[in-house]
Amino acid sequence: MRLAILGAGDVGRSVADLAGEYGHEVVALADSTNAVIDADGIDVEGALQRKRSDEPVGVDDPDDVFDIEYDVLVEATPTTLGDAEPGFSHVERALEADRHVVLANKGPVAERYEEMRALEADSEGSVRFEATVGGAIPALSTVEDCMPENVTAVRGVLNGTANFILTRMAAEGLDYEHVLAEAQDLGVAEADPTFDVDGTDAALKFVILANVLSDGGFALEDASVEGIQNIPGSALNLAAEDGRTIRLIGEATREGVRVGPRLVPENGPLAVTGTRNIIQIETHNAGSLHSSGRGAGGPETATAVLSDVNRLADR
Repeated sequence: MRLAILGAGDVGRSVADLAGEYGHEVVALADSTNAVIDADGIDVEGALQRKRSDEPVGVDDPDDVFDIEYDVLVEATPTTLGDAEPGFSHVERALEADRHVVLANKGPVAERYEEMRALEADSEGSVRFEATVGGAIPALSTVEDCMPENVTAVRGVLNGTANFILTRMAAEGLDYEHVLAEAQDLGVAEADPTFDVDGTDAALKFVILANVLSDGGFALEDASVEGIQNIPGSALNLAAEDGRTIRLIGEATREGVRVGPRLVPENGPLAVTGTRNIIQIETHNAGSLHSSGRGAGGPETATAVLSDVNRLADR
């Protein structure tokens, strides 16, 4: 498959770097200001080297990406809320041209799901978005394989930054501000960690899951969301005395989305440590299914993107 990649951050660069291993060709790589485009396949290593050197990725206009021959648009630009732009417009242009779309950008799926599906229904192209939930964890494909109507709920831990902070607070008896500073020094937390610690990032993922279960109907504003900023170290100490700990747990059902700190058994499946994520899928016929792993990172998320590309190729 010929891939046109919009977004040259960690995920977009990793998709470009790994595409050849999966048997695909990159014909365009663009960031917000410039692009490199070649219908015969770009020099991926040269483009990535320029990006690493803070040089323009290429000399082409990003808008010209839509004019070349490609099979799949990989939308890996940053997630935006509300109107989900410019990601939604990128999806729209690709589908109107009867091309496939694979999303790593959560915005269009979480905020404009019904519009996206309506565009897909009128297109010869398809939309897939495994990479929007849980990085390398096959959350959406598992729901798809079980059939959404057979899934009653999905819950779990889907933000590595928040989980790292809670793990360290519990293990070392440290307060939130101390561990947050440590996480920022280690690169686990962003300079502005709000999106992670206030529960927004996890909520977007569970909104996507709720949309898949219900075939739409949810956006971020519909979710009940509480973050971890106000959890004192003493709360984790008290939980430990009772054989429990605190994790930022999300839940998606057909009734709604909830994300917030919850008490869980210290040795239970939801008490994953560090930056690890876990998804627990409740089904009518197969009981409770668990899948755990790295929920973020360039190569990890790129594997989910390329798995979606492979599914499109198999069709």
